[in-house]
Amino acid sequence: MTTYVRILAAVAVLGAALAGCADGAGKAVISGSSGARAAATATPGAVKAPPTLAPGPDGLTPVFKRGNPAAGKTVALTFDADMTADQGTRAARGERFDNPSLIALLRRLEVPSTVFMTGRWAEEYPTQAKEIGEDPLFEIANHSYSHHAFTADCYGLPRVGETQMNDDVQRAFTAFREAGARNVVPYFRFPGGCYDDAALRALAPSKVTAVQWDVVSGDAFATDAEAVAQQVLEGVKPGSLVVMHCTRSAAPATEEAVEQIVPELRKQGYRFVKVSELMSH
Repeated sequence: MTTYVRILAAVAVLGAALAGCADGAGKAVISGSSGARAAATATPGAVKAPPTLAPGPDGLTPVFKRGNPAAGKTVALTFDADMTADQGTRAARGERFDNPSLIALLRRLEVPSTVFMTGRWAEEYPTQAKEIGEDPLFEIANHSYSHHAFTADCYGLPRVGETQMNDDVQRAFTAFREAGARNVVPYFRFPGGCYDDAALRALAPSKVTAVQWDVVSGDAFATDAEAVAQQVLEGVKPGSLVVMHCTRSAAPATEEAVEQIVPELRKQGYRFVKVSELMSH
């Protein structure tokens, strides 16, 4: 996006701002170890549809922020695969908006994860989108097609018009299908985490559940993996939902941070789950 570089200037405040946007913008907020791959692969009986939340007041799209703490020490790591509609020229010049080594690490560590993918990312990396979507360890959720903002004043992102919001979401689902991705769930994450009632109302026809987070990793544009890991470890509680990124150019320290986060949380007794399982409790 043309304004993406301007976001770099805001790196010092991005993590805190994201958390504030997630907590304050909307009104309808609801608050494994080595056997993880086997558990993810097991499908006894009929395949169940992923859980969703009921619409909020006046039919607003529901928002899920954190799992039920009473369900025990579960935590969902989520990864935003960001790419905007106008970043194709940057990708053509060699900028990498993917992070296959991070996905490989999650496979090696057997960490079930949810990847919030933009449609533009799926178009740029269709083979990776298909591979992620075919692996039962993962599920793909919608992060919009364009990664443009659904509210005004959202970190300098261009804004999607209210009448185009639902079409933007549907265009992303179409991109996933055309890439051959399966394991696509009816969840949506607002770019920047920014939303309001108008956005929740505009997405109602899509019948998605909007997914936010309660733990900001701070990995966006971060270069200190230890600091990212520490922020996650200090924030995680039973039922937590962590936001991270799957874009090398914008989050270069994420893979190293995950290498520190996963064994420590397992040592503390946490089990990693996808958002669909976190939402089911």
